[in-house]
Amino acid sequence: VPGLLSELKLAVPWGYIAAKVWGSQQAPPVLCLHGWLDNASSFDRLIPLLPKDFCYVAMDFGGHGLSSHYSPGLPYYQENFVSEIRRVVAALKWKHFSIVGHSFGGAVGAMFSSIFPEMVNKLILLDTWPFPLDPKGIERVPTYRRGAIEYVLQVEASQKPRQVASPEEMLQRFMKNNSHVSEESARLLLQRGTTKVATGLTLNRDRRIA
Repeated sequence: VPGLLSELKLAVPWGYIAAKVWGSQQAPPVLCLHGWLDNASSFDRLIPLLPKDFCYVAMDFGGHGLSSHYSPGLPYYQENFVSEIRRVVAALKWKHFSIVGHSFGGAVGAMFSSIFPEMVNKLILLDTWPFPLDPKGIERVPTYRRGAIEYVLQVEASQKPRQVASPEEMLQRFMKNNSHVSEESARLLLQRGTTKVATGLTLNRDRRIA
């Protein structure tokens, strides 16, 4: 990946948060937050096109990419991901930084910015839906939360082994479920989002995240 400096593993109580770093860590910092079910490789093609006088860190949210899955029984709520950002910037010893958030990552970044405004220099949102202040959106929250809780309980009760697919099957399945993503981008995301096993590939992400 052009300009990639290093890979990081930052310790958290349930394991570690993985991240990719571009640029000098002495430069002004920018935290890059990926979308739901994506990973830090979402930024592989964008960051080399951005100004070189910044340090860009793209993190994998918990349960995504190369980051550890949450412990059994711990839910994946938006507030948990906000807390992850705080843990990551504490580990990096950042006092002030900017955020580039894509889709769900933008919503998490926006929530972080509203809670810790003194830490965020700039908030840049890419394809992010409106913040949940719309009354109609608020009305849907209980239904969404109920469904999410029920789904997690079902997955935790299931003893099904992880699905294994050939690289081509995995690519076709990913592109079918993400028709807006190009094949090149799909391959980038699957590089970080899958693990090789004896009979093919398995997805890295936590099955509790639907």
